[in-house]
Amino acid sequence: MDYKDYYKILGLARGASADDIKKAFRKLARKYHPDVNPGDKKAEEKFKEINEAYEVLSDPEKRQKYDTLGPNWQEQFGPSPSAAGRRTQYAGGRANPFDFDAGGTGFSDFFEALFGRTGPAGARPGTIRPDQRKRAGENLDQPVEVTLQEAYLGGTRTFNIQSTEDCTTCRGMGEVGNKPCPTCGGSGSLPRNKRIQVKIPAGVDNGSRIRVAGEGQPGIGGGPRGDLFLVISVKPDGKFERKGDDLSVDVEVDLVTAMLGGEVAVPTPDGRKLLLTIPAETQNDRPFRLTGKGMPRLRGEGNGNLYARAKVILPMNLSAEERSLFEKLGRLRSEAGRV
Repeated sequence: MDYKDYYKILGLARGASADDIKKAFRKLARKYHPDVNPGDKKAEEKFKEINEAYEVLSDPEKRQKYDTLGPNWQEQFGPSPSAAGRRTQYAGGRANPFDFDAGGTGFSDFFEALFGRTGPAGARPGTIRPDQRKRAGENLDQPVEVTLQEAYLGGTRTFNIQSTEDCTTCRGMGEVGNKPCPTCGGSGSLPRNKRIQVKIPAGVDNGSRIRVAGEGQPGIGGGPRGDLFLVISVKPDGKFERKGDDLSVDVEVDLVTAMLGGEVAVPTPDGRKLLLTIPAETQNDRPFRLTGKGMPRLRGEGNGNLYARAKVILPMNLSAEERSLFEKLGRLRSEAGRV
């Protein structure tokens, strides 16, 4: 069998990356696929040749042997991947999804995904099940940073999203009259910018994913668009510390209140304040739990807890009378043997 330059067939240099090989194959496959060229035997042969080249160069092991052995690689490696009258087998026995069967009517899942089973106008009718005709577009991930207040209350945010859509001039083919499409430059797709409003549910945390249906990449073969997923990160807050659904906050307590007891105001992320009763002789850093006043639970009912840490503030700029009282207190505790 004559040696075939698979790189030349795909229009690539020998150092082409795997991604370059895939892109070149997809572009040529769109051009020469029999569904696009019904009844054209030359196009069908070209398509098989492209398929053969891709089947070798996309497999790292086959490509290495092909690059090393050159024209003799088939003798060392086995028969050509396009052996007539049967499907080529991968190592492990799986049928090559890019070849036709012996009857010439079987299409690969790849091309069903690329064109849809019915293909462009004038394509041959097929027997593939309806659920195989279309493929949904790829999903997109978009990182989004929210404040702790937004995570606490929930709300609505407006986003500018960017994806692609099939070119309406060439219908995603990339060519018009065997020439690169003047609208999309041959890529088959165009940028798509859109403003959307998305509801941020209360309780989101780092890593939470919000699904926006139908705002991902366009489908293949008439399939539906993929989905957009907003991947949440919560901006660190200067006042509140979050652990799961629980929050912690420092609360200043003056010395008199800490010693004799009283009430202090505890802030919450939504701007409100709650009154907390402080018992007499409260020590510095003592935590107080406010049950159910923490973060809303994203996948459940109720809220976590809010923990208020007492930060006892010592008085400054004492007056003479205040200093005298503290000195008297010191003497009394010393005489009683208490520090």
